Amino acid sequence: MKALNAIRISGTEVLPLVEGGKGVAITSGLASGAWAAAGGIGTFSGVNADSYDADGTIIRQIYHAKTRRERHEELIEYAISGGVTQAKIAHETRKGQGLLNVNVLWEMGGAERVLAGILEGAKGLINGVTCGAGMPYRLAELAAKYQVDYYPIISSARAFRALWKRAYHKFADRLGAVVYEDPWLAGGHNGLSNSEDPESPEDPLPRVMALRRQMVDLGLPEIPIIMAGGVWCLNEWQDWIDNPDLGPVLFQFGTRALLTTESPISDTWKERLLTLKEGDIYLNKFSPTGFWSSAVENDFLRDLKARSDRQIAYSKDPVGELQSEFGVGPRKRIVYVTPGDKVAAEGWVAEGFTEAMRTPSTTLIFVTPENSKQIRKDQVDCMGCLSTCRFSNWSQEESGTTGKKTDPRSFCIQNTLQDIAHGGDPEHNLCFAGHGAYRFATDPFYSNKFIPSVKELVERIATGD
Repeated sequence: MKALNAIRISGTEVLPLVEGGKGVAITSGLASGAWAAAGGIGTFSGVNADSYDADGTIIRQIYHAKTRRERHEELIEYAISGGVTQAKIAHETRKGQGLLNVNVLWEMGGAERVLAGILEGAKGLINGVTCGAGMPYRLAELAAKYQVDYYPIISSARAFRALWKRAYHKFADRLGAVVYEDPWLAGGHNGLSNSEDPESPEDPLPRVMALRRQMVDLGLPEIPIIMAGGVWCLNEWQDWIDNPDLGPVLFQFGTRALLTTESPISDTWKERLLTLKEGDIYLNKFSPTGFWSSAVENDFLRDLKARSDRQIAYSKDPVGELQSEFGVGPRKRIVYVTPGDKVAAEGWVAEGFTEAMRTPSTTLIFVTPENSKQIRKDQVDCMGCLSTCRFSNWSQEESGTTGKKTDPRSFCIQNTLQDIAHGGDPEHNLCFAGHGAYRFATDPFYSNKFIPSVKELVERIATGD
């Protein structure tokens, strides 16, 4: 492999190896600090990170307020406290080496307030902010205010151009790097546009080349690009290293960084990663954000798929092919469906899926009474973890609602991510991972269920493997 030379970024020489940020307590201060200590860029989560009591026990994020608005305020308090806590741990762990970034999602509830609170409470401990999941126009302004660099996460040259033209050009001196996150290969939420086919992945090289050409046109030829999504071993990226057409490039490891001794995920989750096969990661659009996302195809996702499959169109009045009467709810209020859909619905009811729940798409889905009860409870208990949520119809705007019907085809993302982050069964929770996760089972580095330290992993990656 080509020599892996250090890159100067944010005023510091670092290995071109970045730990990808993963939300809700999945990238901790301990893991990110260890990554920085190994000479790279560590990234801890600023998305509902964990705090600890005097005994070092995780403080569970339990919500006591009666209204969504009040619970939203509780969530923000938890998020700021947890982010500052993890920043301090990471700072102590890095021992002055590498760089330390905090990762936030622009679409998370109270993103600006949370980020400002973390940067204020952890002054001097954080070098930069990575941010994606939306169009974070105010990211640069916030970073500049707190004298840190910003690293926008984008999936196309067009997205970066929009950010630059509208806002970022005013804060050019604080642009640390641009993170290109491949929308087909990365884990978690993905930046697929409406014009891109989820079934037809594109080669990332031409897309990143287009980004670099655009950055050159904007006067940013030396600003590094971070390649994220699908990166496993650098031997496969030789053409990217020291490529004069690409300019300075770093590589981000999100999925691979899950499996280390410092990683806070449960042993059960780590063991599950070691058993994945190619094709086990499912690109889906069930997220309440409305974004595509990549996660392990487990019982949790299979249930969501089956829920959406048990779906028929309906109308309050007979129209077109919707002519057959069907009773919905305890009072059996009449709606109109197609004759074929009526037969299908009656079959689902006979199987125990007796509850017909309305969706914003003027469809009905059929679930068990238990599922219906849980869905409605989760919607009522919403704590506003997203800026807008299609599952609960929460909006952080003054109205407190999107004005749309709740969508039972989705789920409470906060509940499942908190559960899996704190020991919940990976088979029955949303289990984010990149599409290369199957390589844990095939890479000889992990033979005999070997789990490396962060230092051992970084050293291994630096060899090219």
